[in-house]
Amino acid sequence: MKLCARYFYFALTILFSAVLLLGCIKGPQPNSNIADLLSQQNEENRNIKAINDKLFASTRSVPTMEDYVLGEGDLLKVSVLEAPKLKTEARVSARGRISLPLIGSVKVGGLTVSEAEKKIQRTYRANFIRNPHVSVFVKEEVSGKITLLGAFKTPGTYPYLCRQNLFQVMAMGGGLSKSAGTMVQVRRASTGSVHPQTYLIDLAGLTRGAEGNVNIPIDSGDVIYVPKAGTAYVYGAVRRPGNYPIKQQMTIPELLIESGGLLPYANQKAIMLVRSKSDGGKPYVVKLSMNDLEENPAHRIDVQNKDIVFVGSHKLAAFFSNVSIMGPFGGVGVNPGAQ
Repeated sequence: MKLCARYFYFALTILFSAVLLLGCIKGPQPNSNIADLLSQQNEENRNIKAINDKLFASTRSVPTMEDYVLGEGDLLKVSVLEAPKLKTEARVSARGRISLPLIGSVKVGGLTVSEAEKKIQRTYRANFIRNPHVSVFVKEEVSGKITLLGAFKTPGTYPYLCRQNLFQVMAMGGGLSKSAGTMVQVRRASTGSVHPQTYLIDLAGLTRGAEGNVNIPIDSGDVIYVPKAGTAYVYGAVRRPGNYPIKQQMTIPELLIESGGLLPYANQKAIMLVRSKSDGGKPYVVKLSMNDLEENPAHRIDVQNKDIVFVGSHKLAAFFSNVSIMGPFGGVGVNPGAQ
């Protein structure tokens, strides 16, 4: 009788603990559907397209070498048509100067090739030659480079052939990729300092027609960096809950793989996505099905910055996965190996 009673109380303890646990496991409650989510996702894609349209609209005709801005390290060949003996090669110094026969030091750094030719002509005309014709040929381009890093369609190093603004330079990189955020960093070497200057520019206002002062001039040597769109968070019945960087065009199933995959007791029909709204309103909460996400191309959902994915569980299975039954004489304990 005593043994039966102990089994009875043991079973009663299990049942009571399960009831308590089942009453406590709750995920976010849905307030939207997948159609709302896809509509919002399409809006985000339209925003990137609108920004790219602004970038490409700002481009002008293709620059030529006459538009090249001279800078430190460039090797120039300077010729005077009326005086062949004055032909010389000179490298632009750190102070932007070159040394020429008869007239000595001339500051050309920061000038285009065409502007440098006119300045040298004026200097020779003032002292030595009545009507000189000067040509400047850039034999080695050293300074005229800009670098595009991050979420551009074609990142890389590009020649800086003329004075350009931010939009024109970003258009050279093909515009923003779909994984881009809207923040842009412009890093610029600071004269007289080992620390570069950094400008932070938010392009989000372009989609609302608010261009403002974001289209700043870009200097030779600048580095333009566009970070990818942030971080997503995974919680619930996954092996490694936490925050994860968003890879290019990452889907919800791919994000769950990054988190180690689903636990055995995960409810694949109860995946909740919480997504913030751009207008700051109440976030979307949408219930998703893993089967639908993997097999229905129309329901492809790309992960966005600050997305929260909560994977629900089959509650009773979750309870018994996390409890080790050690026998009626050993009691009930938490399984330390449970994930």
